[in-house]
Amino acid sequence: MKKIVLLLLLVPFFVFSQDDLLNELDSDSEVDNRVTSVFKSLKVVNFESTKLANKKDLYLIIAHRFGSVKNGIDDFFGLDQAVTQIKFIYGLTEWLNLGAARSSNQKKYGLQAKYRLKYQETDGFPVTIVGYNLITANTALKDDIYPNIEFQDRLTYTNQILISRKFNDNLSLLLAPTYIHENLTTRSYVLQEDGSTKTYDEENDQFAIGVGGRYKISKRVSINIDYGIHLNRNSNSVYNNPLSIGVDIDTGGHIFQMNFTNAQAMFEEGFITQGQGDWSEGDFFFGFNLIRVF
Repeated sequence: MKKIVLLLLLVPFFVFSQDDLLNELDSDSEVDNRVTSVFKSLKVVNFESTKLANKKDLYLIIAHRFGSVKNGIDDFFGLDQAVTQIKFIYGLTEWLNLGAARSSNQKKYGLQAKYRLKYQETDGFPVTIVGYNLITANTALKDDIYPNIEFQDRLTYTNQILISRKFNDNLSLLLAPTYIHENLTTRSYVLQEDGSTKTYDEENDQFAIGVGGRYKISKRVSINIDYGIHLNRNSNSVYNNPLSIGVDIDTGGHIFQMNFTNAQAMFEEGFITQGQGDWSEGDFFFGFNLIRVF
């Protein structure tokens, strides 16, 4: 009798244990169903990719953009005019990255958050969706030029939804709807026929769409490209949409990215709204990103 009672008491335990095991198997099945390695690096070229740092991983990214190659040997094809950005990215959780950066271009500081909203799934959800938010402060603005400037005038906010799809082992594509709010708007200086200069300001709210992709040509090398379409750029703007072409090289310990772009700035609002180069005139910049994971 005691054995029968004991057996009856243990039945719920076995039932719940079986349910837990089935739940774990279902969970593992969902993980296995996720499409990973859509992009190898955190960036396509200039635009963010949908890759995130793993939990507790610390990324150090040292990025250089040299001056325009159009001046030739006079400034050693731009090598005399380097701009540098140093960035740290930390994987706070499996789905959330936080980062901080400093760029010598306009002496800007930036804080960012990047978070995964949805995985692409095999025979399931068709794309990976990631959110990205950035706030930058332009510390190069001088009080003597802008006597009434306040701290909030130095701030710019960038918000993106990053949508990617891995089509096969070699090809991945990205779409990046972008909203930028500039407290102090980008200004274009246009020389008039009489020799005077006229200024044209952008709106505070700017909209753009980034498109990009990665094509793997070997186990450790891929060709990357991205392009930003500024949707409401001032018709008198002196700036151009950013087109960037790069190569990713996986050395095992880190990713090395070489690129050519017509935008020297590396923060999003910089290369999207202020791409100063023109590919058709040979006015573009060579650069590289060195990425190390700890």
